[in-house]
Amino acid sequence: MRKSIISIATIFFAFPAIADPIQVVAFGDSLTQGYGLQVKDGFVPQLRAWADAQGLEVALSNAGVSGDTTAGGLSRVAWTLTPDVEAMIVTLGGNDVLRGIDPAVSRANLHGILSEAKAADVTVLLIGMKAPGNFGPDYKAEFDSMYPELAEEFNAVFLDSFFAGLGDAINDPVALGPYMQGDAIHPNADGVALIVQGVGPKLVELLERVAG
Repeated sequence: MRKSIISIATIFFAFPAIADPIQVVAFGDSLTQGYGLQVKDGFVPQLRAWADAQGLEVALSNAGVSGDTTAGGLSRVAWTLTPDVEAMIVTLGGNDVLRGIDPAVSRANLHGILSEAKAADVTVLLIGMKAPGNFGPDYKAEFDSMYPELAEEFNAVFLDSFFAGLGDAINDPVALGPYMQGDAIHPNADGVALIVQGVGPKLVELLERVAG
């Protein structure tokens, strides 16, 4: 773990940076990859721009794969965590829901991903997903609860929903419309901008964790 990075005081008062950028990999599916968007409008480029505007010393890389499930993530996490990676943003599970995968299987896969990160001494921001009610209340309760429970088990930084930055609009199709692409699944550039506002403070917390 690093012994020093810019502190919160540095962020807000623009003191000089005292360390190389922290290497963070964004690990996820199409939401991370930036499906349907120009490169500059995707989640990782917009989060990078937000971080730059805050004066954060961080290098963000995009390890999002469209269509990836938690199983797919588990199969590639070991070679994603190269020796230079210091932190990881994990956003997986949406495609598990779309396929109706047993939440117990998704949990086991996420557990494996977080275990790999722990073994590599990589600090994690785990971003949750919310299941719709299509598969019944038991499925939803089991799926939704695995994220905070795994975050607690692995002492990960936690954000309850990738779409948290959209606020109440996420539950109102009319209000949500202007922020989504035509498939009503992936955010458009404006939606990503709001999502980044929700994720940004958790990125700061992640960097502070890396600082130790």
